[in-house]
Amino acid sequence: MKKMQGMGGFFVAAITPFDAQGRFNPDALHKIMDRTIAQGASGFLIGGSSAECPLLSHQERMEGLEAAAAYAHRKDTKLIASVAALSTDEAVEYAKAAEKLGYDAMISTVPYYYKFGMKNIARYFRTLADAADVPLMLYNFPGNTGVELDIYDADIRAMLTDGTIAGVKQTSLNLHQMERIHSLNPELVIYGGFDEVYIGARMLGADGAIGSTFNFTLPLFTRIEAAYAAHDIPLAQELQRRANDIMEALVSCSLFPSIKHIMKVQGIDCGACRAPFPTLSDEQKAHIERVVAQNL
Repeated sequence: MKKMQGMGGFFVAAITPFDAQGRFNPDALHKIMDRTIAQGASGFLIGGSSAECPLLSHQERMEGLEAAAAYAHRKDTKLIASVAALSTDEAVEYAKAAEKLGYDAMISTVPYYYKFGMKNIARYFRTLADAADVPLMLYNFPGNTGVELDIYDADIRAMLTDGTIAGVKQTSLNLHQMERIHSLNPELVIYGGFDEVYIGARMLGADGAIGSTFNFTLPLFTRIEAAYAAHDIPLAQELQRRANDIMEALVSCSLFPSIKHIMKVQGIDCGACRAPFPTLSDEQKAHIERVVAQNL
């Protein structure tokens, strides 16, 4: 298994842009990539939660992976492919595609819905690691998968230390668990997955972050990182509070539709989110626009 090289910093959890007919819009994706690279993005997670992954067809997921790999300035960025699937066989298909397309890493949540035990979860990740010569990341997102990873289980500890896993995206407010994973294997590349606790994740050893709001908040987060690096903790805290005010407003109105609305306001029309995501009311749109303007 390859190790992840030069993969710290900010990774944008890219949304999936749709056109007016609800079809995947690769041109809009490339516009997002152009803008956020200019704002300091190290790379992109393609096809993850922010991309409405469970609502996409197999073909649409492949189209997203292919479009990002075909980006005109591919050499200027790093790409992480979401390969998560309920079926191991389908996940292996995405893993093989990630390798063929030259992705820098791939990532998967634990298998969910059937709530498999730790031994079968470890087996799933080992199968993916063996399927493609691409560094494999664990996407630890218990809030959505409903699966709490037992990092004291022997099979999980082996998976995290024997080279199967190259990195972890900790989309959890449990930063103690993130620190324990990092302590268990310091060679893992660790990303904070919740924008709301970016500073806390960095202080406990995260190498960077993969965030949904980075589709439009990167200028704010690069300022947070600059303040943190300069040991100006009061400024970093104040900027984190502003980021959290934005996140609170987005979540209160439905996160991904809100992100897509702000992207449209800022000049990149990404269409609507797939049902059953809601359509924002005019009042909700005005609210999130106001909060973003006040804090970004």
